[in-house]
Amino acid sequence: MKAAFFIPAVSAIIAATLSLVMLITGQADKNDTGSGQSSSSVTAGKENSKGMKLEINGNKVDVIWESNDAVDALRELCSSKPVEIDMSMYGGFEQVGDIGKTLPSDDTEITTEPGDIVLYSSDKIVVFYGSNSWNYTRLGHITDSGSKTLKDMLGKEDVKISISAE
Repeated sequence: MKAAFFIPAVSAIIAATLSLVMLITGQADKNDTGSGQSSSSVTAGKENSKGMKLEINGNKVDVIWESNDAVDALRELCSSKPVEIDMSMYGGFEQVGDIGKTLPSDDTEITTEPGDIVLYSSDKIVVFYGSNSWNYTRLGHITDSGSKTLKDMLGKEDVKISISAE
């Protein structure tokens, strides 16, 4: 008798959990084929828009921005006009561009993932479509594009990014 009650209860819990996860995360990245990660995530200490939007070659991408002094300075920098940055491919895993201004940094050794946005050398922004380990200040993470989509978007030619106030 206990087993007969247990199986439907577990099924109901699983169904409710899946419904909640789908509600919170939305649908998976339709363009990705293999990141294995949800396209939307909520991480402690981070904010979805933080009052800024990012465009890569004119295409808006969703970013969860870090809560730190570098992001605050970047938001202030783009508050009056968009910050346009010509990026260059580097190393087969990233695009790098000069911000034109020094931002506060708190570099720590990290291993990046596709979609990570970091500050390098206090005055360069780096957007990853691959992985690397180095000393960076985290700025944010692109959440709506999986690794294949990012490689297609960033791994073929130099791009232009625009960061603007929302």
